[in-house]
Amino acid sequence: MDGTVLIADDDRTIRTVLTQALTRAGCRVHATGSLAQLLRWVEEGRGDLVITDVMMPDGNGIDMIPAIRKARPDLPVIVISAQNTIVTAIRATEAAAFDYLPKPFDLPDLMVRAGQALSRRARKSEPAPVGIPSPENTTDPTLPLIGHAPAMQNLFRMVARVLNADLPVMIAGEAGVGKTVIARSFHDLSDRREAGLAVLTSADLSEEAIHRAAERANGGTLLIEDPSGFGSAAQARLIGLIEAWEVGPGRNQMPRLVSTTGADPQSDVAGGRLRADLYYRLAGVTITVPPLRSRVDDIPPLARHLLARAAAQGLPQRSLSEGATALIRSYPFPGNVRELENLMRRLALTAAGAEIAEAEARAALSESVTLGATAATTAAAPPRPVAVPNATAPSAAPVTAMAEPANARLSQSVEMHLQRYFDLHGDQLPPPGLYDRILREIEKPLLEIALDATGGNQLRCADLLGINRNTLRKKLTDLNIEVTRRRKLM
Repeated sequence: MDGTVLIADDDRTIRTVLTQALTRAGCRVHATGSLAQLLRWVEEGRGDLVITDVMMPDGNGIDMIPAIRKARPDLPVIVISAQNTIVTAIRATEAAAFDYLPKPFDLPDLMVRAGQALSRRARKSEPAPVGIPSPENTTDPTLPLIGHAPAMQNLFRMVARVLNADLPVMIAGEAGVGKTVIARSFHDLSDRREAGLAVLTSADLSEEAIHRAAERANGGTLLIEDPSGFGSAAQARLIGLIEAWEVGPGRNQMPRLVSTTGADPQSDVAGGRLRADLYYRLAGVTITVPPLRSRVDDIPPLARHLLARAAAQGLPQRSLSEGATALIRSYPFPGNVRELENLMRRLALTAAGAEIAEAEARAALSESVTLGATAATTAAAPPRPVAVPNATAPSAAPVTAMAEPANARLSQSVEMHLQRYFDLHGDQLPPPGLYDRILREIEKPLLEIALDATGGNQLRCADLLGINRNTLRKKLTDLNIEVTRRRKLM
């Protein structure tokens, strides 16, 4: 690696580590804790690459990029930041930074990116952008779009790349991961934010309602929530509207189409719940939001963020003890960020002191059995315990919370979990398409357990369920259930 690297970071340790690593790699390094000094070096013609932090004592590293590009248009800039939010990623991209990495970063990864930047430093860059929006002016700072996990950082980069592209976006993911929040960010952070935003749900499917939404979104953004939950007539009307936009005289005012869907929209197409021609019109690019269990390192900062937001909304100010933090981090959160937010609000209200104790977190988690984790088992099997891990004593038996009394009737159990599911949404309604979603969640485990009980004999299973064998076969195919025939041991 060859070249001169300019480093700006107010953390002396980071400056030292980067200086040593880059020097060993063959680079010359100038490091400073001041953006003013960095800009002086750039204006003097020094450096082939800039690595800068965002929050500095004398300014913001991203805000400095236009000045750097004005002085040296071909000088690549890598942004590193402890502000692991979608806004930081988008602003770094809008400022035409060469790359963006969250802190704490992986040093070998940074070295690879620095080498790529140095090898391309002679290329001609695009003109510097004008009017980069600030986070304060473009988004609600309380939105939980934060995450250091690689899966979230990849999501942030993808959002930043396609934010202002003339391309429809489909946002897929499990319930509670924040799909609607990310969908709204495509409007709030884009260059369409001054125009209208209209939301189309399964409750607004008349021809008149669809056209009213289209008028409100004129030149802005049309957010379509769970189109697989729309009826066939509504999907046809939506296709007709999109076609009219595409070929009509008002094409230049066609809104950006952003939709949200379940974790596997292609299965909705295969199952006939979503028309293929509508899917291909909406899925210009598909962004999948990872579930919370796949980014466990994000749980503690998310929990602290949600406690701070609860306090800003008038609830008591709380913090998490070390034991409570470890306990929450180890919980699977089948309800994702929505369940975590519900838990933090509950603890903010019920905690005895300013710091939430491990015992209080354990008690709250024992009551946090959501529909996503339990509805499948209540449909066809006795209630199973949901384990709450012991953060301080790994070898001890886990404390469990029973989903419902063992002698409860099935209808009562289902009613309890459905009510809990609604309660978790607070004053908001669950996402549209609830009827089909609940049936799907119950149907698959019911078929799997029935098949297991009949040793994989489809004829006996169909008889047990009271359905036609061909119907059973179709359901097994639609739900991707593998059938293994075996002799059932008695």
